[in-house]
Amino acid sequence: MLYFHGNGEIVDDYDWSAPFYNEIGINLFVADYHGYGFSDGRPTITNTIKDSHQIFKQFIKIVEEYGSRKSFFVMGRSLGSVPAIEVAYHHQNNIQGLIIESSPANNFRHFFSSLIPSNHPIWSDNSRFLNKVKLRSISKPTLIIHAEYDTLVPLEEGKELYNNSTAKDKCLVIIPNADHNDLMIVGKKQYFKAIEEFVKTYS
Repeated sequence: MLYFHGNGEIVDDYDWSAPFYNEIGINLFVADYHGYGFSDGRPTITNTIKDSHQIFKQFIKIVEEYGSRKSFFVMGRSLGSVPAIEVAYHHQNNIQGLIIESSPANNFRHFFSSLIPSNHPIWSDNSRFLNKVKLRSISKPTLIIHAEYDTLVPLEEGKELYNNSTAKDKCLVIIPNADHNDLMIVGKKQYFKAIEEFVKTYS
């Protein structure tokens, strides 16, 4: 599984959770973007989206070199959903499924309102910049995980993503009593059970 992490996180932050993925039979590959961790460059949305294509290319190469089972899934958390959906949008013939967690349907529009006017074309309901619009063209099985009381990316955005997804096989898992940054802890059993069943079903 190629995993794109959230803002304010780096690869090393996943040392504690990676074993949980291994326990359910998943090899986890977490990558940093420009400006994150030991990566140089500027941490911009544009760079992060561009990075996703090169990261996916190298991910495939590494898996092939190690001779691992070639069943590829892409997962993105919060900000990481942007590059994850970008990869699924352009390379869906090379993956078995997409998982997005705590993901914005409208790419954090409420945070950028002071920089980009709300009537700008980039926020249009048909703008391919938006996660929800790209999901309309992704047919691969899709799992959406969201916290019930997410104060950063409201649950309504997760539901909006689900409603915009055109995947025949799609599922929305809501973690009760959880917030944006603790749903993996608050709902650990439900969280990893959903991921395990999804990966086993579509591998």
